[in-house]
Amino acid sequence: MCGIVGVVSNGPVNQLLYDSLLLLQHRGQDAAGISTGLGKNFAMHKGSGLVRDVFRTRNMRDLAGNAGIAQVRYPTAGSAVNAQEAQPFYVNAPFGITLAHNGNLTNWEQLKDEMFRIDRRHINTESDSEVLLNVLAHELQMATAGYSLDPSAVFKAVSGLHRRVRGSYAVVAQIAGYGVLAFRDPYGIRPLVLGQIETAAGPEYLVASESVALQGMGYRLVRDVAPGEAIFIDMDGGLHTQQCAEKPQLNPCIFEYVYLARPDSVMDGISVYAARLRMGETLATKVRRELSLGDIDVVMPIPDSSRPAAMQLALRLGIDYREGFIKNRYVGRTFIMPGQGVRKKSVRQKLNPIGVEFKGKNVLIVDDSIVRGTTSNQIVEMARESGANKVIFASAAPPVRFPNVYGIDMPTRNELIASGRDDEQIRAAIGADVLIYQDIDDMKKAINEPGSGISRFEASCFDGDYITGDVTPEYLDKLEYSRLFPTVVDGESRSQMNLNLAPDS
Repeated sequence: MCGIVGVVSNGPVNQLLYDSLLLLQHRGQDAAGISTGLGKNFAMHKGSGLVRDVFRTRNMRDLAGNAGIAQVRYPTAGSAVNAQEAQPFYVNAPFGITLAHNGNLTNWEQLKDEMFRIDRRHINTESDSEVLLNVLAHELQMATAGYSLDPSAVFKAVSGLHRRVRGSYAVVAQIAGYGVLAFRDPYGIRPLVLGQIETAAGPEYLVASESVALQGMGYRLVRDVAPGEAIFIDMDGGLHTQQCAEKPQLNPCIFEYVYLARPDSVMDGISVYAARLRMGETLATKVRRELSLGDIDVVMPIPDSSRPAAMQLALRLGIDYREGFIKNRYVGRTFIMPGQGVRKKSVRQKLNPIGVEFKGKNVLIVDDSIVRGTTSNQIVEMARESGANKVIFASAAPPVRFPNVYGIDMPTRNELIASGRDDEQIRAAIGADVLIYQDIDDMKKAINEPGSGISRFEASCFDGDYITGDVTPEYLDKLEYSRLFPTVVDGESRSQMNLNLAPDS
């Protein structure tokens, strides 16, 4: 999960890109980068940390140009971020290209080998995004013979990329002197939206991971980029679009709606906020079916992403809603923090209970999901320490039982509390008196909306169905073994094995 932005404008774009990244900060808190283009020259600055920490006034002054791309990043597969792997990436041939990527390539190790043996391209980092950039560069070179470039050649290159690349990817790229390119994988797993603003010189366009970045910058949401589609904005502001995949199908990641996206975003025609409200309604139905409502005094959310579901659940059940936890907004998301010890320590720094709301009460605590169980266990402990008589824990999502290989940091079964455990064992592990999970079919129905065009979600972390068709048990075993024993695997060094984990996007 990362946040990406691309724009072509009639004026300088450095501040626009910076402000857009602030609106997407929730999608990545470990690194940030901006690349702009002035004529045929690029300017770039990137580094580890939050957007506000990476960029200073002197950096912004250097980012000249009327077009550019940007990214906020968090690492998958538990890897640490270093400045070298912050995005965008750059390659000088053909034309000069910068690229930023949200997603995860499942065949990136094979592609890296092909780059070296066949395409004669060198990959310098442990990043699947650098591989993706070099695939694009190679396909552009093949489509243009290295000389002239027009939209048809760009779209031909993206078509070639789709045929080679597997996994999830939403991409923004800039081609020096030509324009900004954006495209989405043929399954539409990771989100990407197109926005437009009217200016005195005519319409200008911006692409971003979420609609909140468009609206916050004054752009109107035009539509989602379709699965497999490529959008090219030339340096004169002209918009060119083409479907570049042979059999595209819309299968967006369902975890975007459960947890990752901001509630004020609209993705693939679905309001994230409305989807979470409906999840609360269906969860309320299950709570009513399985519990005596007289045993519940108050409903409390774990801020912030579970708040809509908790509010709607309380309303449907006619039970008082209370804010029992106050969130420290200056601590990062515990779900995406590397290392179990760091996550466990940060939970109590992130959340603080209001004791008076717990004392002597039977509390129903609602969270958006339970991944590793670290946060859930700590929350139950805090509720008991604050005097709760009984702690009922409800998850607005089903049990997370399977690894995610499409860009979310839940890569191994042993790290998932629901893997190999039934609901009663999970309840005991987190220490709750009662545990209630949303049913998977109810979640899918609640999130979808009539007219969305979505017949199937990418929900592999819940149902184990990997839609790209190339994720085998052997692939998962290798991924897990590499994660568990990162120092030496089959005689390879740790740095070599990390290449198998696609740790960056």
